[in-house]
This record gives sequence, C-alpha cells and structure tokens, in this order.
Amino acid sequence: MLGVSVFTLRMYEREGLLISFKAESNQRRYSESDIERLKCIRKAINEEKFSIPAIRAIYSMIPCWEIVRCTEVDRAGCPAYKGHSQPCWTYEHKNSACGNQACRECPVYRHITDCGKIKASITNIPRTA
Repeated sequence: MLGVSVFTLRMYEREGLLISFKAESNQRRYSESDIERLKCIRKAINEEKFSIPAIRAIYSMIPCWEIVRCTEVDRAGCPAYKGHSQPCWTYEHKNSACGNQACRECPVYRHITDCGKIKASITNIPRTA
C-alpha cells in the first residue's frame, strides 16, 4: 500500500514511531490513523531527509501533558514531560494519568497522526513568562 517493507515497519515500531495492533494470531494490523502516521514518517525521511532520531525528537515535543490534561503532580514525575528524545508513548507511565491506559489508545498517539497536526500541536503550546 505504501511500499514499506515488513522489516521497515518493525524498525519503526522498535524506534517508537509506530505502535501496531496485534491480533490474537500475532499478526500486525494498521488503522487509517496508522497509515496517516506512516505517510508522515515516510515524507519526513524521503522528502525532508529527517533521520529517525530527528523524528523521535519531534514527536517528543508534542505537548502530551496539554492534550491529556495532566496535573502538576503527574508532570513532576513524568519522563515524557521532562524528556526530549522520545515520544510520550514510549515511556512507562507509573502512577500518572496515563498509567492505566494503553498507549495505542491514548489521544496523543491516536489524534496526532499527520504532519500538520504534529506541527499545530507543537506551535500551540501555551507560553509562560
């Protein structure tokens, strides 16, 4: 469909760029939003010449704490809030607003799929003085 090999899809998963749904048969399934995410990743790599670490860094800038509406207490202990090298869905979220939710079902992962939404979410971060 996108001309992406199985090896490449699995590499994107290992690198934290994509979370596939695995059926009971262990077969990977991809939703429409996964396809949009893949198109964005492929465009970033092939047209913009971004590396995978660069894409991870961009994903890490998505203000997940704003989207999920984390409390200050959750933010204080959150590696995604403090970090800047991996997307929030790659961290283990213990004792936080995200701790009881599968990352694939998180609004950050599900709704920030295309390149335009990623840019909009980053540029709309509230500024503090």
